[in-house]
Amino acid sequence: MEVIIDEKAGYCFGVEYAIQMAEQEMEEDGKLYCLGDIVHNSMEVERLNKKGLKIIDREQLKNLRDCKVLIRAHGEPPETYRTAIENNIELIDASCPVVLKLQNRVKHAFDKVNNINGQVVIYGKKGHAEVIGLNGQTNNSAIIVTTIEDLDQLDFNKPITLFSQTTKSTKGFYEIKNEIEKRQKEATGIANAETTYFDANDSICRQVSNREPQMDKFSKQNNVIVFVSGRKSSNGKSLFNVCLRNNPRSYFVENEQEVNPNWFKPEDTVGISGATSTPMWLMEKVAQHIRDLDHAYEPAQ
Repeated sequence: MEVIIDEKAGYCFGVEYAIQMAEQEMEEDGKLYCLGDIVHNSMEVERLNKKGLKIIDREQLKNLRDCKVLIRAHGEPPETYRTAIENNIELIDASCPVVLKLQNRVKHAFDKVNNINGQVVIYGKKGHAEVIGLNGQTNNSAIIVTTIEDLDQLDFNKPITLFSQTTKSTKGFYEIKNEIEKRQKEATGIANAETTYFDANDSICRQVSNREPQMDKFSKQNNVIVFVSGRKSSNGKSLFNVCLRNNPRSYFVENEQEVNPNWFKPEDTVGISGATSTPMWLMEKVAQHIRDLDHAYEPAQ
């Protein structure tokens, strides 16, 4: 049995940068607070916790004073920065540059459509850290949609500006975009469709979206796919669905302990891949575990 790790898998630069900043700070001070899980991977969170990274939520942040707090790659809403100033908290801002740029675009769009009684719509997961940060740029007035059914919240007679959470599926974004265009035409009439305001912004990170075609290719090249990801990861769920669509022998695991030996045959080529929040060391650990399983079943000489 041959076990291959997807060379394109692993951290995106935003997550990698945040983890590097956290480790540098902990080397100096021995302890650091982080607002929310630094990455949607419990194994990596546990590793960093042992080094001194303490995860807190927004309510706990309000009670902290005179300390350092890391803002992870997902970014934060404006009220987090206000709390930090009030409580004399030094923020170690590891917000992904792509997310920060998107926050700025959402803020400008909100100011614009607010003057014309319009709506800012964000395609993303409600309650996701990045979406909370984006919604904060609109005074928490954006309409969050995840499915076609969620579009029932919109008024299609009013101007609409659409953005996407950076880690969502490109396919899903364009399905939402096309459905909005269709419903807007139905609501306003074909004659008025050209003048009805709809601004769709494909704000998906290209480092993330480019993983989809790679995942498409990789999942077809191997007999079995073992996809390693935290279950909280939106990107992980999206990429795993790409695997499953191409290869029914695709399996989702958080760590090597979840691997089932019955998934494999001696003649299989096994591909190991993961989300943009999956550390390479964890994929290597899963790969080695599968190789050890293979050796365990080899007949004695």
